[in-house]
Amino acid sequence: MATGLNPSPGFKQNPNKRITVEPFKGTVNVSLSDAMLASTKRALVLREGDYGDVYYIPFEDIYFEHLERTDSRTHCPYKGDATYWRATAVGEAREDAMWAYEAPFDEMESIRDHGAFYPDRVRIEAVSQKSDEV
Repeated sequence: MATGLNPSPGFKQNPNKRITVEPFKGTVNVSLSDAMLASTKRALVLREGDYGDVYYIPFEDIYFEHLERTDSRTHCPYKGDATYWRATAVGEAREDAMWAYEAPFDEMESIRDHGAFYPDRVRIEAVSQKSDEV
């Protein structure tokens, strides 16, 4: 694990905890109604215990014109403090549909400047790249 200026207290207390982050080989699209919220071939997939895969999308590939920061905040002892955004499109709104760790703990630095979406609030389509595609 990383040892920098902002170490995770969760990993210190539970050194056997495993969270992996790796590039997703494929395309991830996120939409609400008919509006595209994000589209990327540069997503990261985070895997943590029994939780489902979470796709972290670079901020550069997120269409922030459909998102508005909210006052919601949560804390993860492994990742850090999360901030949230409301998604709006075509007259629909989903509260806290996206979150991001804007200043993550050292061990999760790879998800900095990436956002993730709740699959029960927006539509997430992750299509894996076939092994014979370049």
